[in-house]
Amino acid sequence: DQLEHLVLDEADRMLDMGFYDDIMKIISFLPHKRQTVLFSATMPPKIRTLAGKLLNNPEQISIAISQPAAGINQQAYFIQDSQKIKLLSQIMDPVVYPTVLIFASTKDKVKALGKVLRSLGFKAEAFHSDLGQKEREAILLEFKNKRVPVLIGTDVLSRGIDVEGISLVINFDVPHDPEDYVHRIGRTARAATKGTAITLVNDKDKRKFASIEKLIDKPIPRIPVPEELGQSPEGQIIQDKPKKPGNGKPKRRIWKKKTE
Repeated sequence: DQLEHLVLDEADRMLDMGFYDDIMKIISFLPHKRQTVLFSATMPPKIRTLAGKLLNNPEQISIAISQPAAGINQQAYFIQDSQKIKLLSQIMDPVVYPTVLIFASTKDKVKALGKVLRSLGFKAEAFHSDLGQKEREAILLEFKNKRVPVLIGTDVLSRGIDVEGISLVINFDVPHDPEDYVHRIGRTARAATKGTAITLVNDKDKRKFASIEKLIDKPIPRIPVPEELGQSPEGQIIQDKPKKPGNGKPKRRIWKKKTE
């Protein structure tokens, strides 16, 4: 009854992890008269819906998100899905890239990718929501201590991991939200170091890839797919509609409820 301020941080990720019912249950026990602050790096429809339910006459504050660090060598391959695993097996040289973080779009794909990489001889672990808290913590500790050199996860991992020395980030799938791209590749080249970020782009992901280049305001170099992997999709991306006039800076959104 004495609570005056409620802060919901990383709200988009909490919803991605399935915590909507838990959030609403906790809030049902809180006093109605309070100040609520909601932080979200992205603003998909589900976050706007949540904000509409929780906030009364809110003020919206937008903050420019960080651009990718200068030390990140960004690359992209235009590739067929059937070629991705073969390309990974060529790219992931443990001498060149001793610590690798791979992002996939779904939990099921994370699990499947972990199994495939282990069958190819890579010491890899899959990080997903089906694991218990202690299991997730143990996997992160093994990765942090370099005992597990390859870690696979979804976008949830891009916000929750703080590990130094990640030499390579691979986007096995192009993220749905271009701002998630910045969060993903931001796991490498930290503290003024250097790192590499490679994105695998299939035909269906070309428009999303174009949105990423628009967000970071620079083209990402295309690397030719090795000939032995077969024919790859043409590297011509689908152009989005022209931007509306503005300052061109990407935004991070914050919803803040006025004190009643």
